[in-house]
Amino acid sequence: MQLPNSWKTLPLPNLLAIEARLRWIKDARPSQLTPSHDWRLWLVLAGRGWGKTRTGAEDLARYALWNDGARLGVVAPTFADARDTCVEGESGLLHAIPRACVKKWNRSLGELILRNGSIVKLFSADEPDRLRGPQHHRVWCDELAAWARPEAFDQMMLGLRLGGDPRAVITTTPRPTLLVRSLVARAGSDLHLTRGRTGDNAANLPAALLAELKERYDGTRLGRQEMEAEILEDDAGALWKAAEIASCTVSRDRIPAMRRVVVAVDPALGHGEKNDETGIIAAGLGEDGFLYVLGDASGRFPSDIWAARAAHLAETCKATSIVVEVNAGGELLTRLLQQHAPSMICRAVRAGRSKWDRAVPIALLYEQRRVRHAGLMPELAAQMASFSFAEIARSSPDRVDALVWALDALMRVPNANPGIRML
Repeated sequence: MQLPNSWKTLPLPNLLAIEARLRWIKDARPSQLTPSHDWRLWLVLAGRGWGKTRTGAEDLARYALWNDGARLGVVAPTFADARDTCVEGESGLLHAIPRACVKKWNRSLGELILRNGSIVKLFSADEPDRLRGPQHHRVWCDELAAWARPEAFDQMMLGLRLGGDPRAVITTTPRPTLLVRSLVARAGSDLHLTRGRTGDNAANLPAALLAELKERYDGTRLGRQEMEAEILEDDAGALWKAAEIASCTVSRDRIPAMRRVVVAVDPALGHGEKNDETGIIAAGLGEDGFLYVLGDASGRFPSDIWAARAAHLAETCKATSIVVEVNAGGELLTRLLQQHAPSMICRAVRAGRSKWDRAVPIALLYEQRRVRHAGLMPELAAQMASFSFAEIARSSPDRVDALVWALDALMRVPNANPGIRML
């Protein structure tokens, strides 16, 4: 790249910073460039593969390089997310900032120090109290919709007070959490809103990945959220509300020891594209008395594959038993599971009531805030948020059915938890 003669007397780090910025301006789509007008919050709601991480990293890198001695923060769902994705990832800060401009990167402390005196500090949204003291000129909030403790955002905003124009950039998939909805409502005041679809970045994504995303999500409610970047409205007839599901999500490193864990399977009759999924859900009763949904291994698989996946999930979550619905397969299904999990108790269950009737008592547990989800399970959450009479008539929500069987199995243990009564 040819630089003007007047720039050739600048120190090497400054030249490299200018070159990096010009390269990004050349490569970026217009919607990825920092807005030029006044704003305090820049909210980027975009689908998978749009380039959210690169956008957030480039904005923070520009500010850090062009403002000597700046204090900047990166807040992600977990510390590992901030370190592995926002800093060390292929689209992270270490790729946006020229190596010669970096003085020190301490990955254990989560501190990136530049030669111009700017410091980038990493924070986990799981620990909002750590954001009480630090002050910043600029903050990058990544995957805000996945924050298990939204109060971290309030603490971040209270510390965003250095300099004459402190700002925050927010990059996230548009899950319909209360916090995301409240921010979208601010668009046009002090918030600049950018929306993006996965297809916007098709030229830079592998064709195989695009084909996989299309096959998995095309025409689905989850696809509208994860690829088209829509904030989905609640289905008026659904048992669960999206905000209710989001509010019960906790980080995996915050779940307690389990008293008992089960894996539930709702088998499909086939595994073709037009067949239903086989629901495979792990859930446990925690030492704190709450019910925890621990894992979702559902999908379209041949019988030997889903049986192996259920056995693996049971082993990973240290389950004591597997329950399987045998209405469309009989006792052969328990025998199949037993082959893959010979040391596990495999119990057959039969559906004597409709999916809706079985799900109602479980939905009440969510309303009473007795259930927690250990981490994000977007496919399960999307199916729960659309679980209505109309949806059941169109398709078989097998993830939800497996969820119901798992939580029901935990509730049926006599005296398992004095604080939760049998429904």
